Amino acid sequence: MDLPPLLLDRADERPLAAQLADALRAAAAGGAFRAGDRLPSTRALATTLGVSRTVTAAAYDQLLAEGWAAGRRGSGTFVVGTPPGTRAALRPPVPSRPVSRPGIDLRAGTPCVEVLDGAAWRRAWRAAADVPPDAEPEPVGLPAFRSAVVEHLLRHRGLPAEPDHVLATGGSTGAIAELARTLPAGARVAVEEPGYQRAVAALRAAGLVTVPVPVDGAGMVVDALPRGLAAVYGTPAHQYPLGARLSASRRVALVDRARAEGFLVIEDDYDGELRYDVAPLPLLAALGPDVVAHLGTASKLLTPTLGAGWLVAPPAVRGAVLDLRDRTGSRPARAGQRVFAALAAHGDLARHLRRLRRELGDRRAAVTTAVTAAGHAVIGDAAGAHVVVPLPNAVTERAVVVAAAERGVGLDGLARHHGGEPVVHGILLGYAGQSRRDLDRALPVVREVLAAVPSEGPA
Repeated sequence: MDLPPLLLDRADERPLAAQLADALRAAAAGGAFRAGDRLPSTRALATTLGVSRTVTAAAYDQLLAEGWAAGRRGSGTFVVGTPPGTRAALRPPVPSRPVSRPGIDLRAGTPCVEVLDGAAWRRAWRAAADVPPDAEPEPVGLPAFRSAVVEHLLRHRGLPAEPDHVLATGGSTGAIAELARTLPAGARVAVEEPGYQRAVAALRAAGLVTVPVPVDGAGMVVDALPRGLAAVYGTPAHQYPLGARLSASRRVALVDRARAEGFLVIEDDYDGELRYDVAPLPLLAALGPDVVAHLGTASKLLTPTLGAGWLVAPPAVRGAVLDLRDRTGSRPARAGQRVFAALAAHGDLARHLRRLRRELGDRRAAVTTAVTAAGHAVIGDAAGAHVVVPLPNAVTERAVVVAAAERGVGLDGLARHHGGEPVVHGILLGYAGQSRRDLDRALPVVREVLAAVPSEGPA
């Protein structure tokens, strides 16, 4: 076994054997040695530490006498436990981060892994494992993955691209963090309010100044964008969290302003594949490939396990990201890319998406029925994996969250999706992350707690 650091000080008045016994005892107390571990032989340990075998033998004799080590004839010396009185007994327990999870969690943001075909999943991982280990880094992304992304974007998002236009990423938030670090420190970036607060945090962590922009039923209010921006971040296909779709006129206006004012548009298409009513509007990247960085992810489509996403951006933006990766040594992991490519190559990705749309469409209908039965409305497009139930004020929002939690159902209030003082109140109901059986059990609770509070009125 690999030895932990064992420090011996020849200037210390204590005998070396006593120091070694203390060091071994401390290593066991700290968890470096565990019950059943075989200790090095006295000869091997003496050679490693540069001491005589007499020293190591005396240290072992002391620990054998104390009872935390035992000798086995012909096998060696083994750890049998940590004796009372060592530092392990005195060390306070490491505090764990409290995680409060309700019995049934209807908070937004979790994918529907229940519909993922197990056989296809295992087949894709086997195919990924057939490839020999990589010896060199690949900052751009695997060719098979980028080709699969190009096919996926064309078929399901209507975005024509070439593999050379695509960079692999570790997911949407990771890509936002990378893009943020390519912008000048202190630059201003407009963000939706309310909006995706992890993206806001990633931008701020890079030393950027975020500027909140209001959202209404047609998405981000483009006319409210101030001058002097370096970038605009948004979720135009399905605004997070309110669910609006950026209107066609605002899409054109946003691209026109980006070209005229020289800012970058960061289009986060986190769940754009999930639509249940009509075809989506053209992506911003299709309208303005010269000024738009398009982000996609496998996390909501499949599972965060893959840690795979993609960036389609103008050449200068791709070059800046690659330069950042070269300087920092960062690059997306390739295992998830291989699995995604294997799923796409066998047609399993397209089949999964069809199943997912059917399942989530049915779930959305069930959620909407429960909400309307309680006298409330839902807002947002028939898309994605959550609906929003508007409420009149923050007090009502909090009351609904607390009442549902007391009955074992976790709900998500709009308050935490604001960067500043909340201006919109309501509940996000996620319907993807739990089993269908649990969703059906939770909806009566949702209906009852909503029925007990006033609605905001017609959406």
